[in-house]
Amino acid sequence: MPLFARRFGHMGTENAFKIGEDMARARARGVDVIPFTIGEPDFDSAPHINEAGIAAIRAGDTHYTDPAGIAPLREALAAYVSRTRGIEVAADRIIILPGAKPAIGYTMMAYVDPGDEVIYPSPGFPIYESWVTYLGGVPKPLVLREERGFSFTVDDLDRLLTDRTKVLMLCSPSNPTGGVLPKSLLEEVAALVKERGRPDIRIYSDEIYEHITFDGFEHTSMASLPGMDRHTIIASGHSKGYAMTGWRLGWCVLPTAEEALRFKQININTVSCVPPFIQQAAREALENPKTWEVVGSMVAEFKRRRDTVVPALNAIPGISCANPLGAFYVFPNITGVCESLGATAHFESLPDSLKASTSPATLVSRFLLYYHGVALVDRRSFGVIGSEGQNFLRLSYAADMDSIREGIRRIAAGVADHDGFARFLQDQTALGLAA
Repeated sequence: MPLFARRFGHMGTENAFKIGEDMARARARGVDVIPFTIGEPDFDSAPHINEAGIAAIRAGDTHYTDPAGIAPLREALAAYVSRTRGIEVAADRIIILPGAKPAIGYTMMAYVDPGDEVIYPSPGFPIYESWVTYLGGVPKPLVLREERGFSFTVDDLDRLLTDRTKVLMLCSPSNPTGGVLPKSLLEEVAALVKERGRPDIRIYSDEIYEHITFDGFEHTSMASLPGMDRHTIIASGHSKGYAMTGWRLGWCVLPTAEEALRFKQININTVSCVPPFIQQAAREALENPKTWEVVGSMVAEFKRRRDTVVPALNAIPGISCANPLGAFYVFPNITGVCESLGATAHFESLPDSLKASTSPATLVSRFLLYYHGVALVDRRSFGVIGSEGQNFLRLSYAADMDSIREGIRRIAAGVADHDGFARFLQDQTALGLAA
C-alpha cells in the first residue's frame, strides 16, 4: 500500500510559482534575475480598499461568517453582475471563495465523476487540467491557435463535444495568451451547446481578467447570452482587476441556488469561510467610485507596457509575438529561436523518458534564466496534454518599464548566444533533466 493516494500522481502544479525554486538557484549562482513569471499586478491595492479592511478589523469584524459569504458583499455582487451581464442574479446564487482559483476545484468536485469529459482551453490556466486529471475526469484540451488570436472555432469545439461532456471551460481574457473570445464566437458556442450539449452541461466561464482589456474590446460573459445563465458558472474575483492578489477574494455565480449550496458545502468542508474584514474590503472595492479610477489608470499603464513589449519582441530574430487584447501577458512564438540555438535538435536527441518532461521551449526558458537572468514560463506550464511541438513562452509584463526594457534586452542577447547555449547543455543544474 503506497503512502500517497494513487490519484496524487495525476495532480499537476502551477509552474509560475514552482519556477521560483530555479530562480533561487540561479541567484545563488550570482545571476541577477528579472522575473516575468507571476501573474500578479505590480500595483498595491487602493488606499480606500485597504482602509475598509483595517476599519473592519478595528471594529472587531474578525469572526466566522456565513460560509457562503457575508450578505452585504453577496448583495453587492448580485447587483454588479446583474448590471454588467444584463441578467437577473440573486445573492443566493453567489458564493465567496478564498481567491478565484478554488472555483475550479469546486466545479470539478461538484459535477465531474471519473470518466466524465471536461473540455478546457489549451494553452490555458494549468489548474484546469490538473483538477480534471486528479479527479479522474477525461481531459479534452481545446487548442487555442496563434493564427486565430489564440482563440478557436466552433468547429474545433464541435469535434470535442460528446454526450459525455459534463463541463466546458472558457477563459477570456486568457491566461497565458492575453487572447479574447469575441461575442460572435460565444454566440456560436451557445448555439452549439443548446443543439448538441447535454441538458445539464455546465460552462465554467473564467472572467478573472474581465476589467483588463485594450483597444476598445468589451468583455462579454457567456451568461449574458439568451438562456445561457442557467448553464454558466461565472468565476471571478478581486485579484487581477483590483490588484488584490494577497487578499484572496474570489467569487462565483452558480446557475441555481441549489448548486450554490453545494459550493457552500465544500467551503464548510475545507476553508469554513473567507475572513469578514477581507469581504468588507471587497465590498468597498465594488461600491466606491474611486475604484474605477484606479482600475482605469492601471489598465492604461498595462496597455502602455504591452505597446512596448510586443514590437520589441517582434524585433528579435526568431520570435513572433501576437498583440493581445486583454490581461497582462504576451505569448511569443519562439520556434525560430529553438531551431537557431539548437534547442530543437537537442530535444530530438533525448531519450523518450526525458522528452516527456521537457520541450525545446522549456530548454530555452531555462537557458535564459540561468545564463541571462530573465525568468519566463514555458508552453508546457499551461497544459501538458497536446502541447507537443508548440514553442511558446509567457511573459508577464506586470513589471516596471525599466525592468521590461532590460529584460527584453537580455532576451535578445540570449537568443544570439550560441556559445552560451552550448555550455548550458552541459550544465546539469541549469538543464534540469534527471535520467
